[in-house]
Amino acid sequence: MDALIIITVGFLVAFNCGILGSFLVLRKMAMIGDAISHAVLPGIVIAFMLSGSRENIFMMIGAGVIGVFVTIMIEVFTRKGKIPVDAAIGYSFTFLFAIGIILLTAFADDVDIDEQCVLYGEIIYIPFNVWVTEGGLNLGPTALWIVGLNSLIVIIIVLSFYKELLITSFNPDFAESVGIKPIVWHYVLMGLVSYTAVSSFESVGAVLVVGLIIIPPATAYLITERFNKMLIYTTIIALMTSILGYYLAFLLNVSVAGAMITVSGTIFLLVFYISNQYNKRVIMSESE
Repeated sequence: MDALIIITVGFLVAFNCGILGSFLVLRKMAMIGDAISHAVLPGIVIAFMLSGSRENIFMMIGAGVIGVFVTIMIEVFTRKGKIPVDAAIGYSFTFLFAIGIILLTAFADDVDIDEQCVLYGEIIYIPFNVWVTEGGLNLGPTALWIVGLNSLIVIIIVLSFYKELLITSFNPDFAESVGIKPIVWHYVLMGLVSYTAVSSFESVGAVLVVGLIIIPPATAYLITERFNKMLIYTTIIALMTSILGYYLAFLLNVSVAGAMITVSGTIFLLVFYISNQYNKRVIMSESE
């Protein structure tokens, strides 16, 4: 039963990150997921210090505020300061992440947050952290409810506003001409990425969230040029990542989250090699 819970949570985390990461890959903004997943750390710590609670709602608010803030920071640097996007992202996430680490270490006695858990997570302990009501009813692992709600929100928003998200990702100028505000959907997407990052901290940590945002969508991007199929392939890769990652970790007695990213990266390399060989054959057949 514990294995099923761990695999399910792993799949939901990979699914949430992968679906949103697909839009980031399409926008050529994949590394902004890196920036947000690291930059939300000070927001989480400050939210805890102000509220004195580890309730998910306060963490969401803190992460959401910082997530939007880092997005604005990057845009200001690139548009007003004419700094390259990669440099702006590199500065923003390292600066804010460093502030988060300082807050964690400086106020370690007052902040009941384990920096190792935030950075790397430990999905193996999820079955033991259960949600018990005041009446004593055991509702199961808390993380399963958190990432499950995250998945529900991602699915509802993507299905309800698929056209807006797709058009603003493909062609912002055309979206503007038909009355769709690209900036609005940009911040909606960034808010979702922030929410997903903090929801996933307990499971895989901030560092590995980056891999799940980038690698499955990048792999799917190599397989198909149709975006709807790209989302399907991303979901399949997320499922393979969680199942194979769990059993690899079990066999080697290593971190489940680390094994998941290793499996995901291996799948990417295999797809890259196969697609490269296929493209070579197509070029050769056309030349003949």
